[in-house]
Amino acid sequence: MQDEQRCNSLTNIFLIGSMGAGKSTLGRLLASALKRPFYDSDTVIEERCGASIPWIFDLEGEEGFREREIQAIDDLTNLKGIVLSTGGGSVIKPENRQFLKERGVVIFLRTTVEQQLLRTSKDRTRPLLQIEDPRAKLEELKKIRDPLYLATAHIVVDTDQRPPRQVMLDIKKQLIQHL
Repeated sequence: MQDEQRCNSLTNIFLIGSMGAGKSTLGRLLASALKRPFYDSDTVIEERCGASIPWIFDLEGEEGFREREIQAIDDLTNLKGIVLSTGGGSVIKPENRQFLKERGVVIFLRTTVEQQLLRTSKDRTRPLLQIEDPRAKLEELKKIRDPLYLATAHIVVDTDQRPPRQVMLDIKKQLIQHL
C-alpha cells in the first residue's frame, strides 16, 4: 500500500518512444491504474487544429507540425498529476526534451523495428511511414531518436512481445523504485 501511495504521489508521468512502442495504450492503462488524467499530445494537437496529423504534415510540413507540438507539450507538461503520451518525434526538439525531463518522470518505452513494423503495418495515419520502404525509415529514425530518448528518460522499459498489462505493471514497479 505504501508503495502504491509513493507511486501515486508523482507529479507527472511522461511516456516517450518510437511509433508503435505502445505509448498511447500504456498511457491509458497507467492513467487508469493510478487514477490520473491521460493526455496524448498528438490528439491534443489534432483537437486544437481541427485537423488530423497527416493533414497538418501535408499542409505545414514536419517543421510546422513540430512547432505546434512544442506548444502542446509545453502546455501539457505544465499540468499537474497527469500521464502524457508523446508523439514519436517529440524528442527531436530540445525544448520538448527540456520540458519533459524537468517537469516529470520520463519513461522511454523501447521497442525493436520488427515490433514497430508489426504494430504499424496497417496504420495509414502515420505520415512518416507512407513510403515504399517503411523498415528503412524506421531504422533511420531509430538511429537518430534512440540517443535522444535515452538522454531524456529517467526510466527505460522494453515493450516487445509483452502484454500491455504486464508492461504497465513493470512501469509501476520501476516508478516506485525511482522515487
